[in-house]
Amino acid sequence: MKPLVYVLNGSNLNMLGKREPHLYGSTTLAQVKERTEALALELGLGCEFRQTNHEGVMVDWLQEAFEKDAAVVINPAGFSFASIPVLDAVKLIRQPVIEVHITNIHQRDEQYRHSLISLAARGVICGLGVDGYLLAVRAVAAALERQEMQAGGSHGG
Repeated sequence: MKPLVYVLNGSNLNMLGKREPHLYGSTTLAQVKERTEALALELGLGCEFRQTNHEGVMVDWLQEAFEKDAAVVINPAGFSFASIPVLDAVKLIRQPVIEVHITNIHQRDEQYRHSLISLAARGVICGLGVDGYLLAVRAVAAALERQEMQAGGSHGG
């Protein structure tokens, strides 16, 4: 069974390509999904790519990822800055968690600079536009490969 990565997107990312293109660019979330799923396949990963505007749904998906022992790439968007429930759900994940932000949150207004989710993420990629998703999937694949090597190599798969 191939390793699984959940790519989870928070609030307003369904408007990517339309919302504030001067900040987020013109690429749509559907295009990001297509590119991300293609790369995951190339790297031998299963991929669940999802978006929600609802905090509780995000928590449910993170719990599902935990139950499936999946890695997570998360762009928590607005959930980054105030959602203790999303943070607590991210803390459940045993596999690598990579947080992605399209913009460099450290160059933004104060309310966008401090992501709670970063407290539980193995790594954070920000400011590289939608390419951050691809870098995050590559980081997950590399981390899973390292874990496999440390656990004793291939198990006949």
